[in-house]
Amino acid sequence: MPTLKTITLGCKVNQYETEYLRQGFLQLGYRDAEEDAPADLYIFNTCTVTHQADAECRKILRRLARENPAGEIIVMGCYATKAADQVREFPGVSEVITDKRRMADVLAKRGLAQVPTGISQFARRHRAYVKVQDGCCLPCSYCIIPQVRPDVWSRPVPEIEDEVRRLADAGYREVVLTGVHLGLFGHDRPRDERIDLAGLVERLIGVRDGFRIRISSLEVNEVSDRLPAVMAAHPHRVCPHLHIPLQSGSPAVLRRMRRRASMDYFFDRCGRVQELLPLPALSTDAMVGFPGETEEDFEATCRAVERIGFVKVHVFRFSPREGTPAADMPDQVPEEIKRDRGRRLDATAQQSRRRYISRLLETEVQVLLEDETDPTSPVCPNHVLGMSDRYVPTAVPAGSGKPGELVSVRLTGWDGEFLHGGVLAPAGNRET
Repeated sequence: MPTLKTITLGCKVNQYETEYLRQGFLQLGYRDAEEDAPADLYIFNTCTVTHQADAECRKILRRLARENPAGEIIVMGCYATKAADQVREFPGVSEVITDKRRMADVLAKRGLAQVPTGISQFARRHRAYVKVQDGCCLPCSYCIIPQVRPDVWSRPVPEIEDEVRRLADAGYREVVLTGVHLGLFGHDRPRDERIDLAGLVERLIGVRDGFRIRISSLEVNEVSDRLPAVMAAHPHRVCPHLHIPLQSGSPAVLRRMRRRASMDYFFDRCGRVQELLPLPALSTDAMVGFPGETEEDFEATCRAVERIGFVKVHVFRFSPREGTPAADMPDQVPEEIKRDRGRRLDATAQQSRRRYISRLLETEVQVLLEDETDPTSPVCPNHVLGMSDRYVPTAVPAGSGKPGELVSVRLTGWDGEFLHGGVLAPAGNRET
């Protein structure tokens, strides 16, 4: 029986797509190779968000060819799309998939009679990612992704419903909806046939009981009142957590980034979510050192983080990306200033996290249990670790539940990494 291995760089969308192709090859008679053993087939899903990502992709391709010259390599992803001709020249590369809509064709060409429309499991996880949308058309001046995934399209709703039903039936208790530009879900459909993201969430809630939905990254322009209203109407089925990229708190920097929303609009939308949901968790991305960023611009970003009260901030230093307008902008910020601002913004983000988590103590949250620790574990020995609905890792005493279960937890403390508390009951599928 031939063997396969997968390698994935980048985002949740890539992780989903790798799993889709993996499951197709398993149906073709392949099996997963042992961890330290070579494989007959490698599926490599690439990323091109930075120059470093490109370099890592080339490094991995060279390593695969060197360590297993007899192995076949299928390469896909954003770097494969951007540099398809270069990727084809690497030894062992048999196919380069530049359009993810062709993944089914690859399986059909190999002889799979019934090509799957989605996945039925998510290897070695208790949470499953479900890709519902692809493509981005935003003009952000620092990002190359719209150049390699320019076609905006959405999966049919019945196909997504069938996939989510299979995953829930297989025991997955959290489904993470993801896309390259998730908020555009449905916008490629005729207006009279369109179901938007909020409508999709409502449809998926009705698929069956016993699992929860988490929504991946959304642009603030796509956070309508309807979406948090749907979340509020189903508090035990939809995680009260939204990831809304900020990037900068400076209006001048946002204009140079070609971001669509003003800071007033950003504050208004986040405030509206906080009004409609009980203690919602808001996370974000923030970039420091964008060309022309002054100390005043940077301080505006820190103030925005403090004002909104994010539970988590992914802090990035600007990295010039060849082929984007920002790479050629004047007033590039020196690396030592970027590093200093990154450290300072991270400190501000940690303060915001502590303030938010302090408000969660003595409240009830829903936790998906994921891992058990033994008495010798350096992290929370004799506990079951999981992820709360509000995107904070949580630990409960051993024996409180098993990995894969959803439980309700009354929070009593926080150790700087994990929330702690006692399990009240299985979370079930309560709607109130």
